[in-house]
Amino acid sequence: MLYQAYQAHSDLMAPVKAFARLALQALNGPFPAFNENILIRNFSAAYEMIDRAGLTHVRPPYGVRTVPVGNEMAVVAEEAAMSTPFATLLHFKKDIAVQQPRVLVVAPLSGHFATLLRSTVQTLLCDHDVYITDWHNARDVSLADGAFGFDDYVAHVIQFLEFLGPGAHVVAVCQPCVQVLAAASIMGEDDNPAAPASMTLMAGPIDTRISPTKVNDLAKEKPISWFERNLIARVPLRYKGARRRVYPGFVQLSAFMAMNMDRHVKAHIDLFHNLAGGDKDKASQAKAFYDEYFAVLDLPAEFYLETVQWVFQEHQLPLGQMKYRGRKVDPKAIRRTALLTVEGERDDICSVGQTMAAHDLASSLKPFRRKHHLQAGVGHYGVFSGKKWEGQVYPILRNMILQND
Repeated sequence: MLYQAYQAHSDLMAPVKAFARLALQALNGPFPAFNENILIRNFSAAYEMIDRAGLTHVRPPYGVRTVPVGNEMAVVAEEAAMSTPFATLLHFKKDIAVQQPRVLVVAPLSGHFATLLRSTVQTLLCDHDVYITDWHNARDVSLADGAFGFDDYVAHVIQFLEFLGPGAHVVAVCQPCVQVLAAASIMGEDDNPAAPASMTLMAGPIDTRISPTKVNDLAKEKPISWFERNLIARVPLRYKGARRRVYPGFVQLSAFMAMNMDRHVKAHIDLFHNLAGGDKDKASQAKAFYDEYFAVLDLPAEFYLETVQWVFQEHQLPLGQMKYRGRKVDPKAIRRTALLTVEGERDDICSVGQTMAAHDLASSLKPFRRKHHLQAGVGHYGVFSGKKWEGQVYPILRNMILQND
């Protein structure tokens, strides 16, 4: 009933939002002087806030059209290199003749679309040939396409790296650091020629026993049966994925917002005042952020439950108990894939030490093939977006790739 209740509320809000949209259009009509009235601006701001209320389940555009390459601007076109029912290997193809290191960016499957890594991709594109795991919304995947669990995620990483071929590099952001380390372990053990030349793990939960965060504690305070009973829902009949069991994106978003509710309330109050006061630049920045933040994606139930249980409750990877399709996952099998781990000093989602633990697990790597970077002054998102990512983290990542290309 969880998803049905959410859908009913969304349906009830639709005519209210439609009215607010029409009223906003009327107020922002062909008479600019009319819009200078303070009362009219307040009404306009209120109607726009109503129109923006609610979530969307459609992937926002990446919007990366051009990037600087050397002294020129390169045009970027998105191409689907390959697809499965659950993901597209999306290629950001540039109109340049020069060859650049191929990089697979592995995005989180955690309630938001891969477009959350837009700035990460845009920065990487200056010096690399970039692909990303563009995960599909589970509510749009038919039941006939089967289940999607933790092992299927790892299989996708292996499959996509094999498509890119020998010599590619992989960058994992947040949650998929565990799956990417598992994929590299299996590929190393198999002497797979497509094993990545380098692997960068950024702010990921390799070992959440180290300095547990509030997120880690929440994942452990209830048995997995509680998560399945209370957080898993079936997709309503109107969607392609009807009756598929999912962890709804709106539930994940609600949990994230509850952790910083005061900040989100203040941000929306500020947005109203900026709209009413005519500060278009500040309003645009806030709207751009929340357009992305409120675009949610449903996770397959199998993947969500296995991730909570195996990574956050049982700590299978650091304890040497993780298996991939019946095979033990042994990071000691990684011998040729260089390893870079990156953490944020103020990260309250994945604390300092949790990602660096990958070095203890991949103990067969020679010292010259490994590096760790602790970025001062940033939280979770600052590791892979923002000025310190661009100016301090990215140069280290770029050098790691160049040294191993």
